[in-house]
Amino acid sequence: MATKTIARPTTPVASVEAAQDPADLLENTLTQLEALLWVCHGEEIDWCSGDGPRQLNNLLWLAAEMARKAGELFQVNEKARRGAPEAGG
Repeated sequence: MATKTIARPTTPVASVEAAQDPADLLENTLTQLEALLWVCHGEEIDWCSGDGPRQLNNLLWLAAEMARKAGELFQVNEKARRGAPEAGG
């Protein structure tokens, strides 16, 4: 069976999603979702062999990507909050 080719950004860049092909974004999301569901199933998972290490890697990729996006959203929120006029004054 052939291994999957996963399109991942090679370097951290702001707004990577905007520059990526929609097919790559879809493949990334489906790969991450598969890993999340695989972990949620949970019983008898061998993290050291078989599909375990690949799925764990994809799950960690999902968590890292979510943390990066949350950080970007926090920065956008802080800029908007600082630029907004004070309420009631």
